Amino acid sequence: MSGVYDRSRKEAVVRLVSPNFDRALSKYFGTRTPNPIAAQGTHDTYVTALSAHGSEVTILPSLEEHPDCCFIEDTAVMIDGTALIPNMGHPSREGEQKAVAEHLSADADIIRMPEGATLDGGDVLFYDDRYLIGLSTRTNRAGAEFLAEQVRAEDFSVELVDIPPSTLHLSTVCSSPRPDTLLVAEGHLTAQQVGHLAEEILWVPNKESYAANSIGYSGDRVIVASGYPVTRRVLLDAGFSITSVDMDAIKQADGSLTCLSVFNQ
Repeated sequence: MSGVYDRSRKEAVVRLVSPNFDRALSKYFGTRTPNPIAAQGTHDTYVTALSAHGSEVTILPSLEEHPDCCFIEDTAVMIDGTALIPNMGHPSREGEQKAVAEHLSADADIIRMPEGATLDGGDVLFYDDRYLIGLSTRTNRAGAEFLAEQVRAEDFSVELVDIPPSTLHLSTVCSSPRPDTLLVAEGHLTAQQVGHLAEEILWVPNKESYAANSIGYSGDRVIVASGYPVTRRVLLDAGFSITSVDMDAIKQADGSLTCLSVFNQ
């Protein structure tokens, strides 16, 4: 879940980096073999940033058999107190959902996705009163439509977005740092796709596409990846207070800020 009504983000669930992170899937951003030790150091800093913004963070153990397990966003989608547990979009990741579902079931109803439907939580962006659902190599139409049914039943609106092969997930190139605002990477999504969805579209240059993934908190506070000066200036000019986290070690396995957490309140 990439947003909540007021973005207070009171509770977050994260998972430690797998000792086999060097075997994590990597196609889009990685330039070298992912390093488990460096990635866990980044993860620790990330958790500190969430806590500093007021999130109470629960840390689940890593899964040795799942190199990508720290990317917990993909394993659950929250819908107003209900957790939808998807079938993972890549076969090697199937099974990561179990411990997450067990944890979330203490406070949330659990919905399971039917066989044949696949979805990664990274293809879901919830902001204000609507869900954007990306159709990608990980999320098929059956998975998107199943989620859409659950969302509409709770009186939220839905928009399906075609994700180009240039990127992994919707949230990789699009986030919502405050109400009725989208931060979008040029060269991946177009104004025709997203222009009608928000009053304010903040465009990230294509060379800084990675920085389009952000975590917005109430009061125009936002966590961003460090090292992207144009995006930083765009956000500062728009009135945001910025906290930067060096995400390079996570980036090597195509992970971004939102990938590392599920916000369940």
